[in-house]
Amino acid sequence: MIRLTVNDKEYSLDVEPDTPLLWVLREQLSLTGTKYGCGKAQCGACTVQVDGIALRSCVFPIAAASGKKITTIEGLERSGKLHKIQRAWIEADAPQCGYCQSGMIMATVALLETTPSPSDADIDDQITNICRCGTFQEVRQAIHLAAADQD
Repeated sequence: MIRLTVNDKEYSLDVEPDTPLLWVLREQLSLTGTKYGCGKAQCGACTVQVDGIALRSCVFPIAAASGKKITTIEGLERSGKLHKIQRAWIEADAPQCGYCQSGMIMATVALLETTPSPSDADIDDQITNICRCGTFQEVRQAIHLAAADQD
């Protein structure tokens, strides 16, 4: 049995220790906001936070997640209120198709934790997620809006 804390809820799961965290989130816990993209930790669609660090869940084995605090896109909302980054995404009209956006938002949460007022260079360096629709300018605008939000 592997014990996980996901979005502040505790779970005990009987899964193979090398199962990627992504598949446990999607298939065992029905948290489908985290997306499968490339399966090689390159695109970032599967980004979640593990103990506050943005990680690509498609290659992160569930055994390594045991005992850690995992946050997915579903865990950002609190008491019916969207996270400031989610609100900024809406205001900047960042998503086009939206498939990669939950991973980008999760990467941005980690960025703003370590760099509360990121420059464009910081964003380019830290947000390595790929958007096939090319909404990078809108994403950058959303990150700056979220950074300015004192909520």
